[in-house]
Amino acid sequence: MVLQLYLLRHGETTHSQGGGYCGITDPDLTDAGYAMAKAFAAAYQAVPWSAIFVSPMTRTQATAHPICEATGIQPEIREGLKEMNFGEWEDHSVEHVKTHHAVDYIRWLTEPAWNPPTGGETAVQVASRASLVMAEIETKYPDGHVLVVSHKSTIRIILCGLLGIDVGRYRDRINALVASVSIIRFDEHGPRLEVLGDRHHIPEDLRNRAGT
Repeated sequence: MVLQLYLLRHGETTHSQGGGYCGITDPDLTDAGYAMAKAFAAAYQAVPWSAIFVSPMTRTQATAHPICEATGIQPEIREGLKEMNFGEWEDHSVEHVKTHHAVDYIRWLTEPAWNPPTGGETAVQVASRASLVMAEIETKYPDGHVLVVSHKSTIRIILCGLLGIDVGRYRDRINALVASVSIIRFDEHGPRLEVLGDRHHIPEDLRNRAGT
């Protein structure tokens, strides 16, 4: 039995374009973000999906909607897939945070596993809640294809946990651009990375847009 886990980051938002911190802040997708979601659905609707797990945020549910509509699968909403809570950094730019939260920012850059954004979550806390969803998926679906629609930090932290990478290095070792999909294969040897951050399902003009 083999489980194929697909980790899809949501499409473009105004915050991903501008690079501001956006965790519990809840923007919708931009028009380009909606186009990215539709492009993913068009490319992946023929996959025999067993389940689709989605973060409850507006941007992730909007990204999941086209593939759910195309396949007739109801999304399974999980709080554990939400983005990192950036606390007092929410809805602010990196420059603002550097100016107003300099000490916490340096600590977070140095060791984000245990040092949170001011008033926010550590990477360890995100890993803890996200790992419960991963355990649920592995238990319910030991065989098949499962899609997870989540967020930049959360996906990178999940990948670190599955691949045995120090969670404190999630920002240094792995990237997850908007609308990118990474694929993990689970077999008798455990999780193995098959695809990292692929975006060939979206048109070139969308791939070339500015943003994270």
